[in-house]
Amino acid sequence: MDSMAKTTPQGRRLYNAGDYPAVESAGYLVRDAHRAFQKLLEKRIAAHGITRGQWYFLRILWIEDGLSQRELSARVGMMEPTTVIALRSMEKAGLIRRSRSTEDKRVTHVWLTAKAKRMRAPMLLLARDINELAAQGVSREEFDAFRRTITRMTENLDRVMR
Repeated sequence: MDSMAKTTPQGRRLYNAGDYPAVESAGYLVRDAHRAFQKLLEKRIAAHGITRGQWYFLRILWIEDGLSQRELSARVGMMEPTTVIALRSMEKAGLIRRSRSTEDKRVTHVWLTAKAKRMRAPMLLLARDINELAAQGVSREEFDAFRRTITRMTENLDRVMR
C-alpha cells in the first residue's frame, strides 16, 4: 500500500472509485467471520441431531418458551412460511409442540419439549466453546472494543432502514 495514500479524518484509507479491497469492507469481514462460526457450529450441533435452522429457533425458545409462530419468526428473522417448514421438522424430531391459542384460534404457540429443554445447557456450552476458540489471542479489552464497534455499526445500519 502506498504510504502516501489519502485517509479520512477517522484514519480510514481512501481508494479510487473502482478499488475497494475486501479486507477494508466491514460487511465482507463480518460475513467471512459469520460463515466460519456457522460452519463450525453446524458441524458441532449435527452430532446432537440439530440443524442450523433448528438452532436459531431453539436459541430464542430457550430464552422465551411459548411464543407465537409469528413472534418466533420475527425474532429469528425468517419469513413465516420458512418458519412453518422448520417447525414441522422440529416437531417431527420431538423438539417442540405447537398448540392453538385459547384466546385466538388463528394464533399457534410453540413450546419446547422436555427433550429440547434438556439440550439447552450442553448446546449453549458448545456455542460458548466456539466463541472461546474464535477469541483465542484476543484480549478482553479488544473484545469489548469489538463488541462496542459492531453494536454501533449495526445501530447505524438499522437507523437507515427505519
